[in-house]
Amino acid sequence: MQKERTFKEKITLFLKGLVMGVANKVPGVSGGTVSFVFGFYEELIYSFRKINLNALKFLLNGRFKSFFKYTNAQFVTLIMTGSIFSYFSISLILDYFLKYYELYVWSWFFGMIVGSIYYIGKDFGKWTGRNFIFLIFGVTLGLGISFLTPAKENDNLWFVFVCGIIGVSGMTLPGLSGSFILILLGNYVLLLVDSVNVLLNVFTNLISGNFDVLSDPIKIRYLKIIGVFTAGSAFGLVSISHVLGYVLKRWNKIVNAIIIGFITGSLGIVWPWKNKIYTVSDGQYLFDQEGNKIIENYERFIPEVFSLETFLAVFFIFFGIGLILAIDYYERRRN
Repeated sequence: MQKERTFKEKITLFLKGLVMGVANKVPGVSGGTVSFVFGFYEELIYSFRKINLNALKFLLNGRFKSFFKYTNAQFVTLIMTGSIFSYFSISLILDYFLKYYELYVWSWFFGMIVGSIYYIGKDFGKWTGRNFIFLIFGVTLGLGISFLTPAKENDNLWFVFVCGIIGVSGMTLPGLSGSFILILLGNYVLLLVDSVNVLLNVFTNLISGNFDVLSDPIKIRYLKIIGVFTAGSAFGLVSISHVLGYVLKRWNKIVNAIIIGFITGSLGIVWPWKNKIYTVSDGQYLFDQEGNKIIENYERFIPEVFSLETFLAVFFIFFGIGLILAIDYYERRRN
């Protein structure tokens, strides 16, 4: 799968990684869906599958060039660098818009996911009775997950490692939002907000020559947490990709039917009009009645039909759909 890429193609892959990174951080949006729509999902899965014993032998024998080619490392590095970079750049901009223009951001995401369902389903081919059953199964699973109640925060390191394995699933499973799963596990704020912010703070302090930051026990605690979470994510990426690569090869139609259904069923998570059922206590986070810090949790409701706000929200829904259709048009013209 390793192939030579032009400079333009490398930049494009990095930008796709940026978008996937943003999607992975937003609850309800799946980075796997982004990779599916942008056309690099299967290459991503099969590249992670190449991280195996053969790759380890290349490393131990000092055959770094062979390792680089065998694992399709150029592709993986570009995608993952873009994804990681987005956590400290684009996603911060997104956090701002989610805070001040929440309805329109969710409307945009909702539209893009609707468009993604069309994009993924248009080349499915003939629908058999068996594939339709798996489609319904995917819809049911997506709906079931979207209405689960979040748990409490848990910073136990073994649980953080498990969160890494489960949270990274959004990158490998289209329709499954790793961030939303972390909300359900109670650790979204701990792992994707607090720990990331502390890591950035420590990094900037070290760059400026302030090494006293490493003696702060609170910051060390967060560094341990994000380190274990990263290790769990890396383990999850490789292990889940091996399983997915196998099932995609043997049951491609069934897997795609489940993915389409799951994305459809999970639309409720990104429904733009939501009633907040918790109150803001510090202007940034939300707390439940027992004082546990959580991300926003919502009850869905029907919007007021005749209002400028609703009109703009609907506009952004169609804008999101149009964006996916534009990507589809561009891909068909390029091919």
